[in-house]
Amino acid sequence: MNDISPPNPDPARIKELLSQARTIAVVGLSPDSSRDSHKVASYLLEHGYRVIPVNPKEQTILGQKVYPDLAAVDQPVDLVDVFRASEHVGPIAAAAVAMGAKALWLQLGVRNDQAAAQASQAGLAVVQDKCIKVEHRALLGQAK
Repeated sequence: MNDISPPNPDPARIKELLSQARTIAVVGLSPDSSRDSHKVASYLLEHGYRVIPVNPKEQTILGQKVYPDLAAVDQPVDLVDVFRASEHVGPIAAAAVAMGAKALWLQLGVRNDQAAAQASQAGLAVVQDKCIKVEHRALLGQAK
């Protein structure tokens, strides 16, 4: 398959995504407070987002019920934020499409052009290789 990945949305569209999202599933959220996924999820909670941790090895993280995978999430999700290695993104992107998420966000260092193209073709906004916390601070000016 020779899919061409869509470019990242422009800053105005990213700002719109972050403004409209209310519920964010964080795939690969670590219970370790020194890990970036934990720091980012804490930041999102502090800024009013509902965070749904996705990690097959945990029961609760940051006081939130943890789901083993996206398919197990039993509530609507606006945005799926991915802290997994790039080669694991394909099934996560497919699950994000299947659950009706509006956006797929691949954290800094995570890029999978084929999965991004498939999610984009299914109607999801896709951001690759960017930190949601950094973008939120820059675009919404709510540094904490």
